[in-house]
Amino acid sequence: MSAPGQKDGFAEPRPRLFAAEQDQGWQGRVLGLGLAAIWLVFLSDAFSAAWRHRLELRGDTALVVLVLFVTVYVAHFSHLRSSVWGESTPTSHRWFVTRTGVVGWVGLAVLAALSTITVGQEGASTWVFLAVSGLWTFRLRLGLAIGLGLVVLYELLTFHVDGWAHDASITMSMVLAMAAVTGGMVASQRQRALADARQENARLAIQEERNRMARDVHDILGHSLTVITVKAELAARLLEVSPERARAEVADLERLARDALSDVRQAVAGFREMSLPAELARARSSLAAAGIEADLPTAADAVPTDLRELCAWTLREGVTNVIRHSGATACRVTLDDHGITVSDNGSTSPRDHGDRGDVTTHAEAGTGLIGLRERAEAAGAQLRTIVLNPHGFELSVRSAGRPVTGGFGAGERVDA
Repeated sequence: MSAPGQKDGFAEPRPRLFAAEQDQGWQGRVLGLGLAAIWLVFLSDAFSAAWRHRLELRGDTALVVLVLFVTVYVAHFSHLRSSVWGESTPTSHRWFVTRTGVVGWVGLAVLAALSTITVGQEGASTWVFLAVSGLWTFRLRLGLAIGLGLVVLYELLTFHVDGWAHDASITMSMVLAMAAVTGGMVASQRQRALADARQENARLAIQEERNRMARDVHDILGHSLTVITVKAELAARLLEVSPERARAEVADLERLARDALSDVRQAVAGFREMSLPAELARARSSLAAAGIEADLPTAADAVPTDLRELCAWTLREGVTNVIRHSGATACRVTLDDHGITVSDNGSTSPRDHGDRGDVTTHAEAGTGLIGLRERAEAAGAQLRTIVLNPHGFELSVRSAGRPVTGGFGAGERVDA
């Protein structure tokens, strides 16, 4: 049974007054609060004016108001610190960051007004902090508009309130403070966006590596297990007829299994490279074990270096499909300077063709052909699967724009 405050075994997030407290240690929080509190020294004039009247109700009230203002300001900054530094925060409204932040800012506005009433013009220095806090309480444009509104209001009061002198220091302080904080927030948000982009790129790189690994393991095991199955069936048939040949096939099975294990390990490690000559040798052996007549080239020199690995993967996938699905008696492989073609004389009726697993229509393409198509596109080549009439099937990978050659069928070719 789940504990209170949990659902389905997962703890529900608790409400937090201080933002991002789970992301940073106490050193980071103290440093952030210190950066915010250090500027409160500019309230010294307001405190001095209130202290001079400490023996009066007005002065005591002003001191209490200023202390409350400092306390609320620090708490407000801590709550919305993630917005200041450009970190991700929950968005509750298009105009402000959080409702708690708005309530805190309204409290600051009330305390700033009380400070101005009880202290006088010196108490208006709280307006600087009110204008700055509006930048991280509201969306940036609205925060700037509120700050500029405070600047205009202060200027009007200096001309219309008795005892107030026209002093541009507070006005300049509000303008410069908003400019500095805005620049810092924008820079911090861009830095955070850049960090998020880097993190996303790293995630995509990991995902791409997983896809590569899954594709390689599929291609390796699909071919190796097919050949192992064929050889195991052959060894079973030879046990009574020719025990010596059966033992040879079993020994070959062990070798194939070890090779497949080694290939999987290399694929997982990311060091595996396909060799076209080695795949030709494997294809010849695999087709012979399956009783399929093989017409294979003896060399791979005609294939350009940049296409050899892709042709090796195509050869492996094509031969695997011929052995597993085609029911063919012959297989032909052609290599030239534009790519590779693997064709067979197996069944091509719609019903039989649909049973050929990976070699199906584009809409029904199996994992093998999907992975092979991705490899071809990455290399700037084209993959085509063609039904040959009256019999046969053809798989080809060619450099973009090159024609398809080779194959058994002399009749019509139909894209599969």
